[in-house]
Amino acid sequence: MNKNSFAKFPPMGWNSYDYYDTTVTEAAVRANAEYMAEHLKPFGWEYIIIDIEWYSHKPGSMREQFQYIPFAGVEMDEYSRLLPDPERFPSSRNGAGFKPLADYIHSLGLRFGIHIMRGIPRIAAHLHTKIKGCGLTADMAADPSSICRWNPDMYGLRNTEAGQAYYDSLLELYASWGVDFIKCDDICNTNNQSILQENAYAGHHEIEMLANAIQKCGRSIVLSLSPGPALIDQAWHYEKYANMWRITDDLWDDWKMVKNMFYRCELWQNHVSEGCYPDCDMLPLGQIGKGFGEERSSRLTYTEQRTLMSLWCIFGSPLMLGAEMTKLDDRTLSLLTNTEVLKLLDPACRARQICRDETRAVWSAENKQEGTRYLALFNLSDETQELSVHLDEPEADSLSLKELWTGDLLAFDGTVVNVHLPAHGCVLYQAV
Repeated sequence: MNKNSFAKFPPMGWNSYDYYDTTVTEAAVRANAEYMAEHLKPFGWEYIIIDIEWYSHKPGSMREQFQYIPFAGVEMDEYSRLLPDPERFPSSRNGAGFKPLADYIHSLGLRFGIHIMRGIPRIAAHLHTKIKGCGLTADMAADPSSICRWNPDMYGLRNTEAGQAYYDSLLELYASWGVDFIKCDDICNTNNQSILQENAYAGHHEIEMLANAIQKCGRSIVLSLSPGPALIDQAWHYEKYANMWRITDDLWDDWKMVKNMFYRCELWQNHVSEGCYPDCDMLPLGQIGKGFGEERSSRLTYTEQRTLMSLWCIFGSPLMLGAEMTKLDDRTLSLLTNTEVLKLLDPACRARQICRDETRAVWSAENKQEGTRYLALFNLSDETQELSVHLDEPEADSLSLKELWTGDLLAFDGTVVNVHLPAHGCVLYQAV
């Protein structure tokens, strides 16, 4: 199997992290899956992803002190593989794992995914538990010097027979559950602080080991790498072994973070292709933050949310919604279901940045297969301003520009597009 065929289109789905943090339950996953199947699936949304620490006992119970409780109890099988916490995921009892939940999500016409941390459980290494399919044990695979800076659950894996055997057994289990998507953490950038330190790509061999295990498991499983910022000098490596890789650290509902993504998209614009997607991170829209102790509506204004969606789509990023979907309002839903905007995600639609500075950015895109062209103008300043872009369109007499969020038509003389935009606002045109 070719990994590029695992994701011919940028994955679109829901991830539990922004709303639930470590505390998501089976009931919540089912409710969000049902909402997606009814309201979003017709527009291309299909992945349901359970994020971090689904295997932990009592996660979130010490949230004021720890996001990840140090050395908390975990659910694990005899072969050192983490299992769902049966208190939160009751259908996983008696060794069923995530298969019953995955089967239900598949029955809705959706795809199922999980988050994992790079490596092997520390407790498995300390107890010398078995690795399936060989006579080796977890302590032989673990690298005790390879430790995540922010999560205490795992040791990294050595690039050895034992390490590969562990990942092979893990993917064998996930394939039997029906997993379609893996988000692997502490692997895209192992510093998560500075892209300049020498060990920022210390997990590169584990990316290769995971990719090898996926190829062996007999199931098409999308591989997504976190956290960012991804290392541009390793673009070839991400493209060879993964389907998605985060180009930023966690992105939240803060305009400064959104504005910074224009720089990051400029850096990565030439590395978007079928099956290979630089990832702008989740969409911090709707209701988020409950698991962090602060349930709130997105702090981004509607204008800023539309700008975010326009950039993610014209750039060609995967779209992962972090909100509690059952609480989506109509205006947020309208941002997620604009079919004309979502068509920009097609890998055949190649985009480029025309210009960018502190106050503005301009992008264009063309889908040569369909003969469609697009233009996006962004006001990055904190003030209302008029933006102009000079173009050369010899067939302008037969062209108009349709704004894809409003449906408004703009007459075009073939040379200059002038627009008056609010602070942090944008327009997204298709030539018609």
